Amino acid sequence: MREIINEINQWTQQGNSNIAIATVIATWGSAPRGIGAKMAMTPDHQIAGSVSGGCIEGSVFEAGMEALEKGKAQLLSFGVADETAFETVGLACGGTVEVFVEPLSPHIHHLWRNAATGEYAVAIATIVRGAENLIGRKTIIVDETAPTTRNAKNETGHSDDSVLTRQMTQAARQALQLGQSQRVILDSADTGLDAPVELFVDVQLPSPTLIIIGGVHIAIALTQMAQLMGYHTIVIDPRAAFGNGLRFPNVDELVKEWPREAFKHVPINRATAIVTLTHDAKFDDQALKIALPSNAFYVGALGGKSTRAKRRERLIAAGLAIEQVDRLHAPIGLDLNSKSPEEIALATMAQIVKAKNMASKI
Repeated sequence: MREIINEINQWTQQGNSNIAIATVIATWGSAPRGIGAKMAMTPDHQIAGSVSGGCIEGSVFEAGMEALEKGKAQLLSFGVADETAFETVGLACGGTVEVFVEPLSPHIHHLWRNAATGEYAVAIATIVRGAENLIGRKTIIVDETAPTTRNAKNETGHSDDSVLTRQMTQAARQALQLGQSQRVILDSADTGLDAPVELFVDVQLPSPTLIIIGGVHIAIALTQMAQLMGYHTIVIDPRAAFGNGLRFPNVDELVKEWPREAFKHVPINRATAIVTLTHDAKFDDQALKIALPSNAFYVGALGGKSTRAKRRERLIAAGLAIEQVDRLHAPIGLDLNSKSPEEIALATMAQIVKAKNMASKI
């Protein structure tokens, strides 16, 4: 969703709201795009995103135009099993892809836009296979951390409280908790329907954010690396000599406050990584007392063996649970035998990326 939302926003601002969306819901073999990849398209041949890296976009575009014309969603399957694959559907790399194509409703566009700007997670469960009158039906679950001022409420799009609706809601909530898009088959015995239905639960997580406590030398290199990886970067340091725009001209946010004050308005979510780099307990402990009990996917702290031991004692004495303190990555970074600030930054960023990728597989 985030790869196409800016273009969709531009199209609608220009008065073009006739938009179809294609989503990869399943892949087998060497499919070029992963589950959840999206492509948006309009009748005047505006296209954003991709579902195959170019291989099947022509067929998907035609299906999208048909979906807009008929007002109906449809499930496409592109099977690629042999050397004739490229000649038939153009998927030269092999594999099989299933793509769900549907008109984009103003409601879903509004939800995507708010989730992207508000940086909160959302799960949308859609029936992709089943009785014709059910195809495209949705249930929406929004992360509980979403600001209520944005009217981000859980909803089904239907007024009924049927068994099917409850099952879809449960599937969406479970996928949101896992933080992963997934296919779910609801057996007829569970829904009361005559036949099973298949859902695709599309989970959209906030863009990753790296929060750095302390504008030290390592932080300069670390923000640059994080931005190359697509992270939103935030440096927190109230000291004028360290937390200033000359040292961090390209950081996304520079917060010149103590950590306990900064975290009153700097949000933490499951897409957040937090590192403390000051070596000063006055700064680092403030941040860690907030970061470790949070749902940040990574928390790391700079410091040697003696520093780590004393820090652990202080945090436990301050009331943090042992399992919370055990979350802390210390020593920070992968073991690269790093020496320079730039090497330490590289080791730290590598560990953050590893933690994020591992979390997505749980």
